[in-house]
Amino acid sequence: MQHGVLISGASTGIGRACALELAARGVRVFAGVRRPVDGDALRAAGGERVVPIHLDVTDGATIAAAAEAIADANGEPALSGLVNNAGIVVAGPLEFLPLDALRQSLEANVVGLLALTQATLPLLRAGRGRIVNMSSISGRFASPLLGPYAASKYAVEALSDALRRELAPWDIPVALVEPGAVATPIWEKSAAAAQSLLDGLPTEANGYYAADIERAKRRALRTARTGIPAEVVAAVVHTALTAARPRPRYLVGRDARIGALLARWLPDRVLDRFTRRPRTAAEDDDGPHAGPARRPAR
Repeated sequence: MQHGVLISGASTGIGRACALELAARGVRVFAGVRRPVDGDALRAAGGERVVPIHLDVTDGATIAAAAEAIADANGEPALSGLVNNAGIVVAGPLEFLPLDALRQSLEANVVGLLALTQATLPLLRAGRGRIVNMSSISGRFASPLLGPYAASKYAVEALSDALRRELAPWDIPVALVEPGAVATPIWEKSAAAAQSLLDGLPTEANGYYAADIERAKRRALRTARTGIPAEVVAAVVHTALTAARPRPRYLVGRDARIGALLARWLPDRVLDRFTRRPRTAAEDDDGPHAGPARRPAR
């Protein structure tokens, strides 16, 4: 990976862990951040191999500028890898979900991913590089209240499959990383967003969904404390970037593996009953649970 790897969404969580993991292994990392202070902190933690790049995947101008900056920094238009990690969690009952919230989810998690991929593919071709897209077990299983997030991750799965097949003639591998519950700040933000959504719902919506939203908030906060470390996902990303024949998909975490098995083998109606069965307070508040209905994804 002599030309370096670009990681979007590197300020916190999985993206930050990926940047530090790769830098520790001697890889030059172009770390996409939206705030200079986050770039400074990442450079201080990762050393001179970390090169902060201003990048917002919902802003075409910053994407173009980032691609140009990478070409200038390398001295040649080449890149060894792209890790599409930037993303947000939008959750809520679809019946009352503001459509702009859905658009925001798709813009950040899907359109932004493709925009950055398009902008960097010339660099990846020149560097004989590869692409790693951060998906989720929610890309295989849509849990109640996570419909907007799951929709974006299903789309990431489809785009990745199409890209992998389209880019095969140029030997540009495309791999998906599908974590289960990961302990990152994104879930604390998700819990706060769920409360904001609850406050804004009409009266009848509170009657229909208040209990589910409160349960989802508790699970999100629990995940922020007890999910697998982001470093575990970062190690898998390194494998996807360096394996001689990277797999199309990497499931990460026990809950992700169990969720994938259930989604593949259980009939839809059985899965529906599984997700809607009554839960006890202990099930909501205890540690790791198996199955897609018990824990939110990344």
